[in-house]
Amino acid sequence: MLGRIRPRPEDIERLKEISGRIITSAERLAAARSLELKAMLVGSAARNTWLAQDHDLDVFLGVPENADLGEALEVARLVAPEHEEKYAEHAYVHAKIDGFDVDLVPCYMVKDASKLRSAVDRTPFHTKYVGERIQGLEDEVLLAKQFMKGVGVYGSELRVGGFSGYLAELLILRYGSFEKVLWAASRWRPGELIDLEGRVVGVGVSALGQEPLVVVDPVDPGRNVAAALTLDRMLQFAAASRCFLDRPTLEFFFPPKAKPLSDEELVALMEERGSSLMLVNFPAPPVVEDVLFPQLRKAEASVRALLEKTGFSPLRSEVGSFSGRAFMLFELEVSHLSRVSRRAGPPVWEADHLSRFLEAHPEPLSGPYIKDGRVVVELPRTYTRSEDLLAAKIGGLSLGKHLSSAIREGHNILVGPEIASIKDEGFRAFLREYFEARNWIC
Repeated sequence: MLGRIRPRPEDIERLKEISGRIITSAERLAAARSLELKAMLVGSAARNTWLAQDHDLDVFLGVPENADLGEALEVARLVAPEHEEKYAEHAYVHAKIDGFDVDLVPCYMVKDASKLRSAVDRTPFHTKYVGERIQGLEDEVLLAKQFMKGVGVYGSELRVGGFSGYLAELLILRYGSFEKVLWAASRWRPGELIDLEGRVVGVGVSALGQEPLVVVDPVDPGRNVAAALTLDRMLQFAAASRCFLDRPTLEFFFPPKAKPLSDEELVALMEERGSSLMLVNFPAPPVVEDVLFPQLRKAEASVRALLEKTGFSPLRSEVGSFSGRAFMLFELEVSHLSRVSRRAGPPVWEADHLSRFLEAHPEPLSGPYIKDGRVVVELPRTYTRSEDLLAAKIGGLSLGKHLSSAIREGHNILVGPEIASIKDEGFRAFLREYFEARNWIC
């Protein structure tokens, strides 16, 4: 088992060689520009807790608190001439270097983690804290990370809403082993508090937020390390832990990869369910996932509210992206409505309200009549098909800054078998996972 997830000695040496070369290059370029800069390897690569299949390097470029991060960013650009510039709290450089995905991130070298100038400034403190304590427990961390990956809860990015690598390491430090983490997690309830250093007394739990799991950051006690973890991901992990302890198998760590649905399978599944699928897809705006996915979720909620309000009864919905496009998928219990709808008004004795209600609906198909003490009219619907409603209303919904412009510039609405026109294998694999919708629950 560990042989599949523990990096080989030659892989470790290669990582050290490449990261060392990047660090040396960054500091040499900084010196040539008379810039005080310290380059450092951070994250799991620096702590020997990286999984064998991962090829990510995070190199931070630290400058004094009174320096300009823009100068460190320019050094990053020079270290990796062929790069992509990304933006989180501030700009950083992403590049492929000798087979590794490398992030070159400017930061301030603050002396106290309580006096951060940007969120990334605490990362070197994390590296130091874990690095001084994790020796001898690296394999336990690898098991925890691979288990989290296997059950679908690994990754603190907002697309996933799961466990970060740092959070996995802290759990191992708190409980002492992978198995003990599972025993503890199997009994978790919303509101769980973990405080490795016993520092929350001076801060107050309320200051850390009301997330389902609160893990006090040992280097910054005002921060919850598990703030990105959603309730569902927390409970997925708890349920999977319980199942594994009851009946352990390798499938928890290495589940079979979802195969893309064929056209025939897709149509057969839709026919079997008897519901209606409606897909909205459009060019993904050029933003990082942690900006894109919150806006997708916001747009999803706006569309769901519209569909619920107008009687189309959404059963389930999901969002995602593939091949440069973003999408929202809605499964409806009802896709076509009758032309007539029922509108209940005020109680008959509320004369003023009644007059206004009748004035607002002067030509109903039926009514007004009295039912259960209220005045009722039956009105013609403007939209009887969900896709017509959405096509007409989507431009006026609350969609988020970047999505609004992307959707208004051009989008497609596909219904039922029309979705089979999308052949992207990643999207088809997503659809299989959507239809199966199965977590480890015992």
